[in-house]
Amino acid sequence: QVQVVESGGGLVQPGGSLRLSCAVSGIDFSRYTVGWYRQVPGKERELVGLSLNDGDAVYGDSVSGRFTISRDNAKNTLYLQMNSLKPEDTAAYYCNVAATWGQGTQVTVSS
Repeated sequence: QVQVVESGGGLVQPGGSLRLSCAVSGIDFSRYTVGWYRQVPGKERELVGLSLNDGDAVYGDSVSGRFTISRDNAKNTLYLQMNSLKPEDTAAYYCNVAATWGQGTQVTVSS
């Protein structure tokens, strides 16, 4: 059974940074593409970026250059380093792997 648990969200001021984590169990993590998504109430879930199983990463246009995805296959964990945060980055952030979603972690960017 695949389990996905996000953590690291919180309240941060504009221009600040946060690092989210996504802990995965139940699969051979290193073989999977893993994604970060975000969602604001009333809007569709948006792709933040993907960590490919070959080590590459791709990003959505709205976060490219500010957010960085990394993974530690030994720890079965995906990370999302978010810098230069803006109020419009406020959302619930979700991790997805093997068609399984975590419960999400809330990020609020506000002064």
